[in-house]
Amino acid sequence: MKIPSDMGLSGKVAIICGGGASGEGIGNGRAAAVLLAKNGVKVAVVDKNFQAAEETTNIITGFGGCSYPIEADVTKEEDCEMLARSAVKTYGRIDILDNNIGISHSGSVVDDTLDEWENLMKTNVTSMFLISKHVIPHMQEKGGGSIVNISSISALRPRGLTAYSASKGAIISLTRAMAIDHAEDGIRVNCVAPGPMYTPMVYSGGMSTAAREQRRLSSPLAIEGSGWDIGQAVAFLASEWARYITGQVLVVDGGVTLTSRPRS
Repeated sequence: MKIPSDMGLSGKVAIICGGGASGEGIGNGRAAAVLLAKNGVKVAVVDKNFQAAEETTNIITGFGGCSYPIEADVTKEEDCEMLARSAVKTYGRIDILDNNIGISHSGSVVDDTLDEWENLMKTNVTSMFLISKHVIPHMQEKGGGSIVNISSISALRPRGLTAYSASKGAIISLTRAMAIDHAEDGIRVNCVAPGPMYTPMVYSGGMSTAAREQRRLSSPLAIEGSGWDIGQAVAFLASEWARYITGQVLVVDGGVTLTSRPRS
């Protein structure tokens, strides 16, 4: 009897889109990059901000991991084609893709302008279409791979971020469709839906201590989520431990989508 003893990630190659973060903060993409590298994955860290991607790479190489930064705008097809070629040229293959690009703003369909709506959809959804379009052929050549798309509980429980909720719902549908499209290629496609995580994207915009505490207490578990929680979910779905999982949405939210804990 052969009992699985590790995640089966060693020697694989990953592209992490949105793998940078502000300063030394740990965002969802940076956490995924670091945790995958800790498990022996060679990581191409992609971000519009080269310094942010480079900082993630420095963290990884600091503990002996293998990584390099790529500056790219994944809303542009030529950049997506370039970074896929770059990863293959550097590491010889692509096994894992983490689609972790996203922006948000509040407002209803009445409040939003067409430009705001189209920019958000381009950033949150079209980017995933474009990078997947150029990565999947490389996965097909090697007989399979794993794609993890980052959605949000806003797709499941809207809260005044209408365009954002619509885009994150589209990501769930895209994930399921891609899972069917590429199952015969040995490519698994899954989705993570983060809850209210405390990441640089949140606190760089300013959040009071009181608001942070109220946010923590809204979870039935009454604990605060971090980028590491999402990174661990991505690493699991990318690994051989999830070999029989595709087309699924893994909600990581401390139970917020079930019910909000009464606030004292």
